[in-house]
Amino acid sequence: MAKRDENPEDQDYKARSVALRLLARREHSRHELALKLRQRKIEPALINTVLDEYEDEGWLDDHRFADVFARQRMDAGYGPLRILADLQQRGVNFSPGCLSETTEEQWLASAVRLRERRFGLARLDDDLKENLRQARFLAGRGFSRSQVERALEARAPEDE
Repeated sequence: MAKRDENPEDQDYKARSVALRLLARREHSRHELALKLRQRKIEPALINTVLDEYEDEGWLDDHRFADVFARQRMDAGYGPLRILADLQQRGVNFSPGCLSETTEEQWLASAVRLRERRFGLARLDDDLKENLRQARFLAGRGFSRSQVERALEARAPEDE
């Protein structure tokens, strides 16, 4: 059974409807959306045309995507390094405003909360293995070396 030739108008309709359906579920970066459309065998020229139109309409916006994505990742306990790396993977090569507005103290508080929730705030002075385990966890979540070191020094109020 031979596959019928697809009508260019069908491709145009498919590209627009798929892109709109994906954007209705959640924000996407231009790069993500282009990749998903390519996976559906839509021609690159048509993809660019549709995405340009959607950007003009305000339906597709990398700055809005980056801000929403970064805020969600911050709420989930990720640090600035991981958030920026995840954004780069999604084709966003700039730092959203919410990351630069977050102070070093706020990042530290987030790292301490994460450590407390996962491990508690027990003293680690004599336990190098546990210290390294917690440091690896926090670094993997995207906190800087100084943020990790300071979070590991944090103590529960009753221990101080």
